[in-house]
Formats: sequence, C-alpha cells, structure tokens
Amino acid sequence: MTDFLHPSMDNNQLRAMSSLALAHMGDCVYEIMTRSWLTTSGLVTNRNLHRETIRLVCAGAQAAGAAAILPLLTEEEEDVFRRGRNSKPKSVPKTSSVSEYAHATAVEALFGWLYLRQEYARLNELFAALLPAAQEWAAQKKKQQ
Repeated sequence: MTDFLHPSMDNNQLRAMSSLALAHMGDCVYEIMTRSWLTTSGLVTNRNLHRETIRLVCAGAQAAGAAAILPLLTEEEEDVFRRGRNSKPKSVPKTSSVSEYAHATAVEALFGWLYLRQEYARLNELFAALLPAAQEWAAQKKKQQ
C-alpha cells in the first residue's frame, strides 16, 4: 500500500519534477505547518484561525520568510530555492508583486522538496526560522488595513 501521508521520492525522481510541481506540494505543506502552529500555539481564537492562516500563507508573508531562511540554506537547498524562484507561473495574484510571488514559489518548492525527501526535522527548522518574519509582515499589513 502506498502511504499518501508520507510520500517518499529519491533524488532522481525529485530532479525530474518541475519546480511548479514541487511548489504545488510545498504550498500545502507550508499551510498545514502554519495551521498546526496557529492551532497549537493558543495565540489565536477559533474565530480568527482562518483569517490568521490567510495572512501567514500569502505570497507576501512567504517572501518575507524567504529572506530569513536564505542564509540558512545548504547548497542543494539553494539550488531548489533558485529553481522555484525562477519558475514561470502562468499568472500572479493581484495581491502580490511578481517578486513576492517568485520568492513565495521558491519557499513552496523548497518545502515540497524537503517533504518528499521526508526531511521533517529540516522543514520544522526552516519553518521556525521564517515564521517571525512572516508574522511581522502580516502584522504590518494588518495595521495598513
């Protein structure tokens, strides 16, 4: 039986995947990590869980987090990040700039790649490192509204 909750791919399979496919996987990994953190931190009321999740998973917050983790990346992780950043999505949401979206895609590609390699400890390490920057970005956006 295939374990769809803990998929595993070898390096050859991962190299054959497009950056956008990695980002597709990483998008949900990043969101579930954000939802898990919000739910278990006790800092957000049930009423505001969805709203705070949206603030932290948007491209701007992810791009802010990207700047925080870049110095921590290994050479191999930098390559995955760069591939993700340089991928060419068909469209960019109106709520983010092209640069923000590119950096968010890079974070998602990296998270997807790490997840498919089952490197959960590294995912947690990078998520913990980017979270304060994402929170700061989200807090600034909230004040502007």
